Amino acid sequence: MTLNKNTKLGLLLLAASIAGSATTLVASQAVKDVEQTATADTFLGQDPAQGGTYNSVALRGGDVDFTVVAENTINSVVSIKNMATVQQNPFGSGDFDPFEFFFGPGFGGGQRRQQQPKQDSKPQARGMGSGVVISADGYIVTNNHVIDGAEKIEVTLNDNRTFNATLVGTDDKTDIALLKINAKDLHPLTFGNSEAVKVGEWVLAVGNPFGFNSTVTAGIISAKARGLSESSSMGIKAFIQHDAAVNPGNSGGALVNTAGELIGINTMIYSQTGNYSGCSFAVPASTVKKVVTDLKQYGTVQRAVLGIQYKELDAELAKKHDITATNDGLYVAEVVDRSAAKEAGIEAGDVIVKLNGASVKNSGEMQEQMNKLRPGDKAEVQFYRDNKLKTATVTLKNNQGTTKVTKTSDVMSLGCAFTELSDADKRDLGISGGLKVVGVKTGKFKSAGIKDGFIITDINNMVVNSRDDVENIYNQIMRSSDSDKVMFITGLYPTGRKVYYAVDLADDEE
Repeated sequence: MTLNKNTKLGLLLLAASIAGSATTLVASQAVKDVEQTATADTFLGQDPAQGGTYNSVALRGGDVDFTVVAENTINSVVSIKNMATVQQNPFGSGDFDPFEFFFGPGFGGGQRRQQQPKQDSKPQARGMGSGVVISADGYIVTNNHVIDGAEKIEVTLNDNRTFNATLVGTDDKTDIALLKINAKDLHPLTFGNSEAVKVGEWVLAVGNPFGFNSTVTAGIISAKARGLSESSSMGIKAFIQHDAAVNPGNSGGALVNTAGELIGINTMIYSQTGNYSGCSFAVPASTVKKVVTDLKQYGTVQRAVLGIQYKELDAELAKKHDITATNDGLYVAEVVDRSAAKEAGIEAGDVIVKLNGASVKNSGEMQEQMNKLRPGDKAEVQFYRDNKLKTATVTLKNNQGTTKVTKTSDVMSLGCAFTELSDADKRDLGISGGLKVVGVKTGKFKSAGIKDGFIITDINNMVVNSRDDVENIYNQIMRSSDSDKVMFITGLYPTGRKVYYAVDLADDEE
């Protein structure tokens, strides 16, 4: 059955809870058409006895044999537990009696209960998923939603060794996270060329569905550059779609080709029940490799921007603009001022057909190519203008309009310290919360005019009561895709004078 633009699908992120149910991150998405669909005949591969690099898909009595690649891959895939402190009921384990709480023992309507001893608050497993070892020195790639909100990340290898992992970095746009463990005798997977895979090609999915470790399932590539609708909560629009069985707990696990190479990280499924129903989606290895390289080197992902607004060319659009030289491509609707495209001479009305020699017939294919590039990289763009093929070289920029490298930023760049308000301070000022700025020195706050003693009540309409609140808001701003990174601060001085400040954070990206 063909999936058209109007087909609504439930897409489920695949981190499993300990109880075995799917994570409650569900989005209804429209899956876009792609040109390629799974109609290819079964691919059998080469017999490894013929020499050359091994291909584990061999013929035994006419059957396909995956045993070699499965054996090699299961030792590279790990189980990941997301550990966090469970919030306890402040009123104990029994029923809460408001009269007894406010007025003391004896005022409640019920029989007095024996007080339960207070239990220590220790991190408990709140979710689980999979991960892939990608280097001998302990780097592991997984999905961001597998470890999101974790206070502690526990990694278990296939040989049952367990380690606490350090979070190196995350990228919610591609749902990729990079972890590090201190371990020896690891079995890293090699990255394969995800762009070279073909529809109909055999693949294996390896992970820990429902907590069943080292589970291997087989299927074929169903589609490439599968794009989700614009309402997707993630930025990626170029998934590998396959039909290997994937279930809750498979998130972050490996999708490998018949040579045992990593070609994708399993991330979500289409399902109306929460379990596998034939459509699985993986982030391509080309994207994963770029993201983890950036996280290791810069602490954050370097995203290149071409600077255009475009539509996928269709028959109606081609007829309207008298485009006859090509039947597909990306129709440039608008070129952003001072962008890479503008400086390279690309104009509205052009139809882009290739980027660095790779066809870009839809937004998924365009994103797949752009995901490999960084600000400052040069790229060759082929496009049609007035039905004539042209070529331009662009120097890509970041979303700030520069070619500078983005680095991880730190709240310390604000150049001050913070002190929490006492109850007396709040009472004197007539406020319910806030955070006092102290020790202002050279930094963002001083440049904006903020002085010692200023009391922050909210930042970007979010209430502030602690340093953690400031840091969390700062990190949200810096991780956002907005080109304008600004703290809009409301507060007052001890005299009661209310003041507003705008703190520009853009320089923190340089």
